[in-house]
Amino acid sequence: MYHAIVFLPLVGFLIAGLFGRSIGAKASEYITSGLMVIAALLSWVAFFSVAMGSGEAFTVPVLRFITSGSLDMSWALRIDTLTVVMLIVVNTVSALVHIYSIGYMHHDPHRPRFFAYLSLFTFAMLMLVTSDNLIQMFFGWEGVGLASYLLIGFWFKKPSANAAAMKAFVVNRVGDFGFLLGIFGLFMLFGSVNFSTIFANAATYLPAEGAEAGEAVLTFLGYALDKGAALTVICLLLFMGAMGKSAQVPLHTWLPDAMEGPTPVSALIHAATMVTAGVFMVARLSPIFELSHTALTVVTFVGAFTAFFAATVGLVQNDIKRVIAYSTCSQLGYMFVALGTGFYGAAIFHLFTHAFFKALLFLGSGSVIHAVSDEQDMRKMGGLRKLIPTTYWMMVIGTIALTGVGIPLTVIGTAGFFSKDAIIEGVFAGENYFSGFAFVLLTVAAVFTSFYSWRLIFMTFHGKPRASADVMHHVHESPLVMLVPLFILAAGALFAGVAFKEFFIGHDYEHFWKAALFTLPENHILEEFHHVPLWVKLAPFVAMLLGLYVAWVFYIRSPERPKALARRFSGLYAFLLNKWYFDEAYDFLFVRPAKRLGHFLWKKGDGIVIDGLGPDGISARVVDVTNRIVKLQSGYLYHYAFAMLIGVAALVTWMMLGGTF
Repeated sequence: MYHAIVFLPLVGFLIAGLFGRSIGAKASEYITSGLMVIAALLSWVAFFSVAMGSGEAFTVPVLRFITSGSLDMSWALRIDTLTVVMLIVVNTVSALVHIYSIGYMHHDPHRPRFFAYLSLFTFAMLMLVTSDNLIQMFFGWEGVGLASYLLIGFWFKKPSANAAAMKAFVVNRVGDFGFLLGIFGLFMLFGSVNFSTIFANAATYLPAEGAEAGEAVLTFLGYALDKGAALTVICLLLFMGAMGKSAQVPLHTWLPDAMEGPTPVSALIHAATMVTAGVFMVARLSPIFELSHTALTVVTFVGAFTAFFAATVGLVQNDIKRVIAYSTCSQLGYMFVALGTGFYGAAIFHLFTHAFFKALLFLGSGSVIHAVSDEQDMRKMGGLRKLIPTTYWMMVIGTIALTGVGIPLTVIGTAGFFSKDAIIEGVFAGENYFSGFAFVLLTVAAVFTSFYSWRLIFMTFHGKPRASADVMHHVHESPLVMLVPLFILAAGALFAGVAFKEFFIGHDYEHFWKAALFTLPENHILEEFHHVPLWVKLAPFVAMLLGLYVAWVFYIRSPERPKALARRFSGLYAFLLNKWYFDEAYDFLFVRPAKRLGHFLWKKGDGIVIDGLGPDGISARVVDVTNRIVKLQSGYLYHYAFAMLIGVAALVTWMMLGGTF
C-alpha cells in the first residue's frame, strides 16, 4: 500500500510526460487525476491504521541506495504518525488540485505537460515526507524545488513568470546551502544520516547539565565547537533551509512572486505542501532541535517577525492571489513560533488545518479569476456575490476558517479557530526567551489577518461593480469539476479542527503521536497552554472581531476612507505596498553588484585577459606572423634570386670569419 501511495504519482508523471502527446490531453488529465485519487484514498487508510491504530512506527524498504565507507543508506519509507498526517495533506490537496485543474486549464494547449508537472511535484513531496534518512529527504527537498520552478514558469512565454520561477529557484538555493551544511554536520557528529541512528544517539549525546565543556567535535568558520555549540550551529543551518523553503524572513521574497504560475499551482505548492516542508523538517528533527535552546529561540523570533511582517504587507495588496500568498507566509510564521516553543503538535495541527482552508481560498480565488476574464486586481471587481454565489460562500468559509471564527471556551469553531488559537495560547505559556514578544506579534497579526481577509471578501464580492460592462456581462459560475473540490476543502476547513483537536494537542496526544514528535520532559507546554488566563483565550477572538469590524467600516460603510488614509499616510502606505522594500534592498545589495561584477568579468576578465591573452591573442599573433611571411612569397624570380644571393653572401662571410658547420 505504501509503495502505491508514493509511486502512483510518479507513474502518472511518466505517462503524461512521455506519452502525453500520443494519448492526448483528456487521457493525461484522467490518468494523473485518477492515480492521485487512489493515492489520496490509500493515504486516509494509512492515517486511520497508523495514527488512530495501536501500531508502532515502522519502515518499508524500497532498495539499497548508497554504501560508501561508513555511509550506509537504504531507500526506505519511514511510516509514523507524522508521515501519515503529511500523506493525507499532500495527496488529498494534490488530488483535488488535479481535478480542479481539469476545468481551470481547459483551454490551455499544454495540459499534458501541466499535469505531468503536478504529479512530479507530488512524488517529490512524498519522497520528502516519507524519508528515512537525510539524503532521501534532501532528494525530495530538491525535487520539489525543481517541480516548483517548472510549475511557476509553466507559462514560459510570459517574462514575469520566467523571472518568478528563477527567483524562487535562486532564493531556495540560498537556504538549501545551509540545509546541506547542516546535513554534513549531523553526519560528522553522529556518523550516520539515518534518522533512527541519529535520534537514538542524540538522547545521550550532550554531557550532563553542569558538566565541564568537552573537547571540540566540529570546526565551523575557523571556530572549534564543543558538542552543545556544534548542535546549535547545525540546527541553525538546518533552519536556514527551512527559512528558504517555507518563506521566512529574509528568504521570503520568492513566495508572492510565485503567484505568476497558474492558480492551481499556487494552491498546491504555495499553500498546502511545498512551503510546509520546512515546518515538517523541523518537526521531524525535533529530537535534535530540542537539544538547542538557542536554535529554538531563533526559530521563535523569526517565525513571530515573519507572521507580523507578512500580515502588514497583506493589508494593502490589491492582487487577490498576492493577498492570500502573504497570508500563507504569515501563517507559516505561526507554525514556526509553535515549533520554537516546543509545541510541535500545535505546529503540525495548524499545518494540517491550514492546508484545507488555504487551498480552498486559492482555488476559490481561481474561480473568481475564471469568472472575471482572468482579472486579478480586486479594485476592478466588486458586486460578484449574486453572480457567483457558490464561489462566494466557499470563499467566506475559507475566510472564517483562516480568521479563526468560533466561540471561545466551547467546541464550536472552524479549523483555524482551534489550531491558530492553540498556538497563541501555547506561546503565552511557553518559556522561550521570545515567548512574550511572539505572543504580542501573533495577536496583532491576528487582527491584521482578519482585516485583510474580510477586505478581500468585501472588495471582491460586495459593493458596486468596478469592472467594465463587458466583463460583468460574461461573469459566470465555475463548472462542477472546479466546484466539487471546493466543497470537499470547505468541509475540512469547517470540521477538521473540532474533529482532530484532541488527537493533535489534546487528551489523545500520546496515543496519537506515538513518539513521532519529541519534547524534553521539562517542557510542559502541552499541559500549561490549557491553563492560560481567560483574557489570553479571548485575545484571538477579540482580534478577529476587531479586524472584521475595521474592514466592514472601510469597505462597506465608508469605502472612501481607505483612499483618504492612504493619502494621509502616504509614506507608510508606500512602505507596506512595496513590501518593506526587501526586493529593492536585495536588488541594491546583491543583484546589481552581481551584475556589475559579471559584466566586469565578462568584458575585462574574459574578453581582454582570457580571450585576449589566450585563444584570441594566440590566433591573432599567428595571423600577424603568417601575414608578414606571406609577403616574402611574392612569386617574382628576381626576388628569389636576390634572396639566394644574400644567403650565399652570408654563408661566405660566416666561413671567412672562421665559422664551421
